[in-house]
This record gives sequence, structure tokens and C-alpha cells, in this order.
Amino acid sequence: MIYLDYAATAPVPQAVADAMYEVLAGQFGNPSSQYPLGLEMKKRVELWRRTVAEALGCEPKQLFFTSCGTEADNWAIRAALWQNRHLGRHVVTTAVEHSAVLESCKWLEREGYELTYLAPDQNGDIQAEQVLAAVRPDTALVSMMLVNNELGNLYPVRPVAQGLAEKNPRTLLHTDAVQGFGLFSVKRLGADLVTVSAHKIGGPKGIGALYAGPRVKSPKPLLAGGGQESGFRSGTEATAQIAGFAKAAELRMGRQMDIADHLAGLRTYAIQRLLEIPDLQILNGAAQASHILAVSLPGWPSQNIVNDLGGQGICISAGSACHQGKPSHVVAALRLPKRTASGVIRLSFGPETTREEIDDCAGALRRHHDQRMPML
Repeated sequence: MIYLDYAATAPVPQAVADAMYEVLAGQFGNPSSQYPLGLEMKKRVELWRRTVAEALGCEPKQLFFTSCGTEADNWAIRAALWQNRHLGRHVVTTAVEHSAVLESCKWLEREGYELTYLAPDQNGDIQAEQVLAAVRPDTALVSMMLVNNELGNLYPVRPVAQGLAEKNPRTLLHTDAVQGFGLFSVKRLGADLVTVSAHKIGGPKGIGALYAGPRVKSPKPLLAGGGQESGFRSGTEATAQIAGFAKAAELRMGRQMDIADHLAGLRTYAIQRLLEIPDLQILNGAAQASHILAVSLPGWPSQNIVNDLGGQGICISAGSACHQGKPSHVVAALRLPKRTASGVIRLSFGPETTREEIDDCAGALRRHHDQRMPML
């Protein structure tokens, strides 16, 4: 199998699986229990929290574990709006956010909030000036992702944070940084609320985290219950998943520069190989994450391409795994010609990806192009 869909999820290294098994098999105590087995587990959870916090550049007390990135996005939005409930009911976001944000925004509109959705240009870029121009005195929240999960575009979260400090200091800034783990320090990024998820970096599914910065005053809980996570996120801690998250973060921490260089080299090489295919177009923004590459074979429907390569053991995608075969709102927002939009596919890389795998994928795409007539 050739796996080129790291933006959907990453393989779990053996060291992560071992860390989780150790907890499942021998360290099964409930962190809320007051006898030694529970107290030891509570101590370990705090050690794991410190590890993930160090990887993000924040204090452990600012990091709260969640069940996934989607929960963290929902919580961040609700917490920000509760804090700024007396400021106003206006929210600024983008038309290319993850569905966890956009679906939350749809609910907000039903509740009477006013939403401004910012459209990208045809390259998928959104400018900081564009975001700040949409901010009003009654804007309670700006929510914009750090790395677009389908296109790989990097969005100007730090400049927006700096601009908000001047234009409306009370407006809170949330960023879904699930695709950007390892690319930033939350302190330098400047966002008030930051969402991350373990399974994009080789951790298990079912565990994410929310960073709440110093301007967030006691984030209102999304879930009511027993008061875990310092009273802010109820629910028995998923100790094995937290252990796996920490181990995955630990494995990345000492290798971030090497991984970044490796991924950048892979992306450059992939572009060179793919451009050998007639008609193929690279979808490029001004700033791109090195692990995601979106391209189009105009006229060749993307799902057909994915199915064809999947039958050969090559895993790529037609966009976010969360779309489940539905048309992508991200591609639609680019306002591309129909033939181009229909053929958009995504390749995404990880530390284990090789040039040989890219060669095999490029060859399979070339055969798909040569052996099949375009349908549109």
C-alpha cells in the first residue's frame, strides 16, 4: 500500500501504540479516584498534558483535552461567544473552514447571530486585510483556520491577531490548527483559542485539545458533568488516548526541522513529477504548508481518480475525509471552471513518505489520464 493521505489521518507508530497498550492493560485507574491507582493516573495525565503543551509552546494549565478536533472547535466558538455575549452577535469566518466550524456557524445563524463568510481568491488565499475589514465594533469572534485541510494554504492568523489588537481588542480569535501541529508556537501565533488533534501527527483518533490563552476568562464548559479538566470539560479522561497523544507529540518534538525539510522536499519533487502529466494543474496559494498538495486533472472526475488509484493500493483523496463523497465546499469557494473543479484531488505527505511512493503515484495518475477519456 502507498499511503498519501496524511491530511485525513496519520499512521500510528509502534511507540504510540505501545504507550497506549501500557495504559489499557496495566494503568487503568480513573484519574478522579482517590486511591493510589487513581492518583497515579491523575499524575500521569498531568505529565502527558505537559508534554503536549510543550509541543505547542503553552502552559499546561492552558490546555484542555477533548474527544476530537470537532469538539474543540465547537467549544472554542461557544466559549468565545459566551465571554463576549455583551459585546455583540457578529462573527467573522471564512467560506473554506472545516465543517466543524462551518456547521457550528449555521447553528449560530439559526440562533440569531450574524455571520460574515469571507471568500478566498482563485488560489485559495485569504488576506489579513480582508479579515480585518470585516471586523465591526460588535464582532465577538473571528474564526479562521491556520492550514486549509484541502488546499494546504497557510492563512494569516498572526497578522490578524495583531490587527485585532488595534481594531477591536475585545474580539477573540480562534484558529483550527489541526493541520498545522508542529508549525507554530501558540504564544507567537497570537490566537486566543487554538484547536489541535492527535491523529494528524500519528496519535490515536478520539483525542484532541483546546488551547485557551490568557484573554479567555474561564471558558464556559461545552459539556456539563463531573468537572474534569479543572472543571472546564467534564467526562472521564480518555487516558490511553491522552498517553498516545503525548507520545506522538514527543516523537515529533525533536525532529520538527528535519520533518519540515523532508516534507518540503517531497512537495517540490511531487510537483515536478506531476507536471509531467498533460493537462494537470497545481493549485497554489501564496503560502503553502509543505505536507498538502492539491492538483486538478480537468475533466477527469476526482472520485473516479481516487477509486482507480485505490484499486491499485494508492491512497489519495478528493478533498476532506469528512465530506464522505459530497462535493467540497472548499473547491466550490474557489470559483474554478467546472472542468477544473471536478478534477481536484489531494495528496498529503508524512515523515514516512518516500520519493519512490510519489513516483508510483505519478505513474498511476499518468496511466489514468492516458487510458481514460475525460467525462466532462
